Amino acid sequence: MKLIGMLDSPFVRRVAVTMKLLELPFEHESVSVMRDYETFRTYNPLVKAPTLIMDDGTILMESSLILELVEKLAGPGQGLMPEGLDDYVRAQRIIGLSLIAAEKTVQKVYEHNMRASENIDLKWLSRVETQLADAYRALNAELKKSTDWSCGPKLTQADITAAIAWKFTEHVFPKLADDRTYPAIAALSERAEAIPEFIDTPLE
Repeated sequence: MKLIGMLDSPFVRRVAVTMKLLELPFEHESVSVMRDYETFRTYNPLVKAPTLIMDDGTILMESSLILELVEKLAGPGQGLMPEGLDDYVRAQRIIGLSLIAAEKTVQKVYEHNMRASENIDLKWLSRVETQLADAYRALNAELKKSTDWSCGPKLTQADITAAIAWKFTEHVFPKLADDRTYPAIAALSERAEAIPEFIDTPLE
């Protein structure tokens, strides 16, 4: 399998880290959807990161859908989603909040990088920043309920996604990722980023 996309994307990175944790072999091609648009099109004409190319040539997109497949490939009892219903629902809520935070951070990046400063839509940007803060506030409240990883003693996809979303925001907009405001998220991210598979998959 081949994973296409830059590790500065939280969506690409969550797939890469997960596949390493599950010991699923893959090749990573670090191709930017912005700087390497035409090159990316040779892999996927829709230019969507992450793109996963299966061994038979099937092209898959969207990190959450790719990770559903990855869970299947890992085999019964080997995946990173909780098996109990209550913990599964909790994991899905944490993943959802984390993905919203990641998406809003990406939107803020695009607003700054794709428009001239005089053309930035300040009203839109304010709304995005409010949504980002609300997502992290809700995520921090969820994680404060945990005494170990978010869904018990075992690292799950909820922890991976939350940690990677936070690291991304911290990297591009550090003032919006204040560990004093969101201490539970910051602590989770720091713990996860110390795991070898995270260290081996650095945010580029």
